[in-house]
Amino acid sequence: MLNALIRKAAWTWLLGSLTVFSNSAFSQQPTQPELLIYCGITMIRPMTEIAQAFEQKEKIKVTLSQGGSEDLYQSAKKSGQGDLYLPGEPTYRAKHLAEGLLGEVVTVGYNQMAIMTAKGNPKKLKNDPKDLLREEVTVIIGDAASGSVGQETKRILDSLGIYQQIVDKALSLSSDSRSLNSAMKKGEADAVMNWRATGFFPDNAVAVEVIDLDPKVAKPQALLLNVLTFSKNQDAARRFMAHAASEEGQAIFRKHGFLDNKTAVQ
Repeated sequence: MLNALIRKAAWTWLLGSLTVFSNSAFSQQPTQPELLIYCGITMIRPMTEIAQAFEQKEKIKVTLSQGGSEDLYQSAKKSGQGDLYLPGEPTYRAKHLAEGLLGEVVTVGYNQMAIMTAKGNPKKLKNDPKDLLREEVTVIIGDAASGSVGQETKRILDSLGIYQQIVDKALSLSSDSRSLNSAMKKGEADAVMNWRATGFFPDNAVAVEVIDLDPKVAKPQALLLNVLTFSKNQDAARRFMAHAASEEGQAIFRKHGFLDNKTAVQ
């Protein structure tokens, strides 16, 4: 009986030791880094493709959080979580740089504003935003307070002295490029001002016609991929930046209708 109790105690001690050893060994295993990237809606398609290629190459999981550029920045700031931030235009870096959350940066391409209308341009719109003031043309534009598309629209229309007139005339203000394209496809307006690359996405191209604006009016805007200074995966974030800016990454941006990072901007 005593021998049986001794053997049982020995087994209990041994199993406990193995459990402690196992848990200790498990806890010492290096954790695989994961990247969280805050990405403006307009760039989500090329960035998704680039992220998939990066995951295969580096064996690092990449999660994309999409939304309006300002909303994304505020979300990153509030949570203190994440690794990279890609807004739809460079003013977001300039606006928030002093807060210290945006670190190293690389240009991964350019986008440009355009007028978009129904396929075939039934209203015969010209490549002049002032044409949107025509009484018979219904218009929806982006909200300057929520995303890059609205902010860039405001900049262009302000430069022409017609922003408030267009706002007063607009049927509504949309939060992002996706909702603008959705409105066009549903026939809710005759025209919108939107990032031109989105007009070449296959599901939009069948219904939307892109009317390019003069670059002197609609200057190509740099897409700046920023490291978040509170990132816990800075090395992996830098490798992702290099991948996105590489020829492989740039080919993906061009495929989705964006100008690449070699574009000469006046």
